[in-house]
Amino acid sequence: MSLFVARPAWRNRAAIWPHLGQFAILGFLAMCLFQSLSYLAAETTTATNMAVFTALTPLLTVGLSAVMLGEDPTAGMVGGALLSLAGLIYLVSGGDLTALLRDGVHPGDALMLVAAFVYALYGVLLKRWSLPVAGWQSTYMQALCALAVMFPAFLATPAPLRQLNAETLPLIAYAGGLASVVLPFLWIRGVQQLGPSRCAIFMNLLPVLTAAAAIVMLGEPVRPFHVIGGGLALAGVICAQIFRRPLARRRALASE
Repeated sequence: MSLFVARPAWRNRAAIWPHLGQFAILGFLAMCLFQSLSYLAAETTTATNMAVFTALTPLLTVGLSAVMLGEDPTAGMVGGALLSLAGLIYLVSGGDLTALLRDGVHPGDALMLVAAFVYALYGVLLKRWSLPVAGWQSTYMQALCALAVMFPAFLATPAPLRQLNAETLPLIAYAGGLASVVLPFLWIRGVQQLGPSRCAIFMNLLPVLTAAAAIVMLGEPVRPFHVIGGGLALAGVICAQIFRRPLARRRALASE
């Protein structure tokens, strides 16, 4: 990013500098804490449980938006989030809801619950602060702040665990490029255009798209739970975009 963002960011330093602390908080939440919690959770829980807890992010975002932004949740947001959550649980359980109970509770489940809350908070803070900095420059500053936090942790990692080889380089490229640059940039633009609550509901498409990619790229067969669970998740996203009537209208106090 430095090749094409560093110079414009330096020219815009007068606008960036007053918000450095906010960039540090946003970078820490999205690029340090959320990703670290997700990677740690993967060591002690199942991919199914991770998907279910990630699907809680839209509901958490709606709740935080109501508290921190004063937004009245709409019927589409709440109903769509619940509908999508039900569909995703059915999808990731393979149509066997008892599988979630059989797997039991894992330490990573608590980490994923915190991770979902962290990303919901990140989206709400983006909207609350509405920093007057372009999307790429905002992403760049968040990445620099995250680098300042994570680099000492990288140096403290035992040498065998931080070797660069043919196995680790693709993972590093994905985490450092798509997950840490492209994703935050698109998320920032989405929050600016749609708001955190409407934007978060699209996270429920992740397991659906993952299943679709597995069917197309890996040749996995299409099963009924793919159609039912994915259909419910998509229906929830559509409901959130169509039904925008607030559940409770606030009464404005008029002073005469």
